[in-house]
Amino acid sequence: NINDLRTTGKSSRNIQSKRTKGFGYQVLGFGSGGKGASYIVACGGTSTTSGNYKIHTFTGPGTFTVCSLASCAANDVVSYVVVAGGGGNYGGPGIGSGGGGAGGFREGKDSADSYAASPLAACGGAPVSVTSYPIAIGAAGGTVDGTDSSALCITSTGGGAGRTRPTGGNPGGSGGGAGDFSGAAGGAGNTPPVSPSQGFPGFAGSPGEAAGGGGGATTGGPAPTQGASPGLGAATSITGSSLTYAAGGDGEGPGNSNASAPIRSAGGHGMGAGGTFPGSPTPNASAQAGVVIVRYKYK
Repeated sequence: NINDLRTTGKSSRNIQSKRTKGFGYQVLGFGSGGKGASYIVACGGTSTTSGNYKIHTFTGPGTFTVCSLASCAANDVVSYVVVAGGGGNYGGPGIGSGGGGAGGFREGKDSADSYAASPLAACGGAPVSVTSYPIAIGAAGGTVDGTDSSALCITSTGGGAGRTRPTGGNPGGSGGGAGDFSGAAGGAGNTPPVSPSQGFPGFAGSPGEAAGGGGGATTGGPAPTQGASPGLGAATSITGSSLTYAAGGDGEGPGNSNASAPIRSAGGHGMGAGGTFPGSPTPNASAQAGVVIVRYKYK
């Protein structure tokens, strides 16, 4: 009987207490998924690196999963870009169509990071937790508005479609251009409104043959400005090199940037579709789907 072996004057309570304390590793929380390494550990999308930073790029739906946080809370912040799908246009053969508006562009930059962000970047990135964040990527509009992209509780709105005469452009992240011969207004940008703005209005259609260009992330067509050239996109180096996102599509008619339309309206994320030119049954360039990019220090 172990009770017969106790030393006189010592209680079994003290003995039990010492035994429990002897296995201190049981209460340290190893494997708990909380604070651990010096920096965030995460996975999801296509992963690349730039110096001491890791970048996760999503061009389709997925999940950004934070496996563990940094030992210092200041390192638990990520930079991000969320771009929605670009707007299409309603053009037909011989009908002057406004260019599609760019998908909404939203960027947040960790203040400790030194990459060259766009002028639209919000001060501070997004703090994260040990959890899985769903990623939605907005589709491009063929002849309609683009659709929304979302990540980290941030939503960017799809670009507004360009319209044919005599209709004004559709509203969206950036607005679509209006049809020609109409003088109608381009669609409103930054709809619904966020700060900083996610995009600009489309251009108005002229009384002549120029349909309005689609609005872009950094410039648009405030009334009564008219012009078939589209609004410009936003350049950021979040991936490690400078890339431009969310430019508007060309409108139909004189004064458009016809030669550069494939550059302005395709080949990038969240860019609007170009308008339809006389005699052409299809847009001169396709609208582009959205993208989500997440960046953080990993070493």
